[in-house]
Parts: sequence; C-alpha cells; structure tokens
Amino acid sequence: MTHPTHAYALWQTLKCFACAFLIASGWPVWAQNTDWPNRPVVLINPFAAGSSVDVVGRLIAQKIAANTGQGITVDNKTGASGNIGTDFAARAKPDGYTLLLGSPGTMAINPWLFKKLPYDAVKDFVPISVLVSFPQVVTTSPKQPFKNFTEFVATVKAAPDKMAYSSSGQGSTSHLVMELIRADAGLRITHVSYRGDSLATQAMMAGDVQVTVGGLPSMSPLIRAGNVRPLAVTSNKRSPQFPDLPSMAEFIPGFDATAWVLLMAPAGTPAPVVQRISAEVAKALSDPQLRQQLDAQGVTPVGSNPADSAVFHRKELDKFKRAVELSGATME
Repeated sequence: MTHPTHAYALWQTLKCFACAFLIASGWPVWAQNTDWPNRPVVLINPFAAGSSVDVVGRLIAQKIAANTGQGITVDNKTGASGNIGTDFAARAKPDGYTLLLGSPGTMAINPWLFKKLPYDAVKDFVPISVLVSFPQVVTTSPKQPFKNFTEFVATVKAAPDKMAYSSSGQGSTSHLVMELIRADAGLRITHVSYRGDSLATQAMMAGDVQVTVGGLPSMSPLIRAGNVRPLAVTSNKRSPQFPDLPSMAEFIPGFDATAWVLLMAPAGTPAPVVQRISAEVAKALSDPQLRQQLDAQGVTPVGSNPADSAVFHRKELDKFKRAVELSGATME
C-alpha cells in the first residue's frame, strides 16, 4: 500500500508536470477556470450609440446579464471608421471580460481599405458568435419612374453614366455593397459619397441621386411610411419583415451581401471561456422575447458557434476584398 505522504508527493509531482505542459504548449494555466462571468463584462462598440450595431449589442447584452447575474456595459469608443474602439479591444486582456462588437466595416472592409491599420482583423481576435444578420436594402424615391429592380437596371443601362447612387461615405458598407451590385449587374452608375446614412438617404429622397443602399433596420420606418420605395434586399433570401420584397439573389444568382454583428474576443482568450460565452449567446438568442425585440429591429438572430463564426468571417473578408478592389477606394 502506498503511504499517504508518498501519494501526496506523487500528486504534487503530477500537478507540476501538468502545469509545465500547459505553459510549454502556450496554454494559460488559468484557462482551466471557466466560471465566466464572475465579474462585470465590458462590450466595446466602435460606433455611435443608437446605431444598428449598438441597439443589437445592448439588447443581447441585457439578456446575457440577466441570465448570468453579472452586468455587461456597452462602451462606445468611436472614431477613425471604427478603428479606435477595435484597436482598444485588440489590446485588452484576453480573459473574456473585454469583448468587441464587430461589423462588416471594422472586420471585413477596413483591413482592405486602409493602407495602415492598428489591428489585424484575423490575428488579433477570436470569433465567438455571429449575433445577428440583416440585409441592406436598395431604395429609391417614389417619384422615380422605375417601380422595381428590373426596371431600375433597364433604366441605368439605357442611360449609362447618367444616373447616380449615394452612400454614407467612401469605403462604407453602403458604398461597397452597391459596388458589388453594380459589377454583377453590369451597371454604369456614378457613386456620390455623403457624410453618413442620413444625408445619403436625404439625397435619394430629394432626387439628387436615383438610389441608395441602407440597412434594413434604419430604412424600415421610411419604407412603411411610404417615403421611399424599396427595390430589393441585398441578402440571398427575402426578409421576414418584408416578404413581398425580392432578394438580390433573385436577380443575381448567389448574391448575398448582408450586414452582421460578430461578437469577438482578443486573441489568446482561452478556448473554454470562448465556448462558454458562445453558449451564453445561444441561450440568450433562444429567448422568445429577445427574438421578438430583434425582429422589431429588422434583424435575424444567428448565434453561431466559434468554429462556424471563424469560417464566416473569412468568407466575408474575401467578399469585401473584392468590393474594395472594385471600388478603388483607399484610406490612409
């Protein structure tokens, strides 16, 4: 029989070997602790309060906080096309207590748009879950003669380079989604850049340009009020909110340019913590009341696992690389 003292010594030796292995393999010993969250969490949003990303992030954060009993604060760190807040999150301690709300602009467009970027969208982050997706929508003024997307394409092709579309800025999601449509539909139409979605929409409504692209959540009230005419959503399927509105894939097979919110953690965050956060997201998004709230915003809950989220992110990077190249846009 092994003496108790010898057994204890053997146990201590095995623990040392285990710790040495974890350290040598680059895996933090504290990664074994998966009691996330045991203190408040900070959720970095690199865009302004009230934006689609902000509204979605806060709704989901509130539900996770209620489920876990720990507070989640949304911190809006804006500026430089989202680069300031994103860089802050990249440099945060990788312990699961500082997370990022990623979107196409910061996670799929800026890596190709900016000549110098303070963060690496792939190497500096770990995808946790695609929270939601929502299509953009191509809209026009009810005063325009074309009534649907097919008529719009015919009108543009009959007068190449004579029509224009507005966007919320050079290299913005609205700019690049329309560039994909322009290229795939074979359109010769001029881009006019404005400072933000509101001005781009106003220009379309005033007839200064013929069409614009905007997020469905922000465009929905204008569509329902009859102030703008929707031509198509930019997803590969129709939106549940507007089932009579065709998807772009019905005109351009395979086309899909939805916007999304991707929850991310700084690189080095332990896998068990990432998996735990992903599970909490899935639990929150399964709640009927939250799903109803998100539906009211015009967004579709997703809640993908980390592996699928990483694959999705890579595909979006490839998609928007092409869009940036088509647009010729660059930023310092």
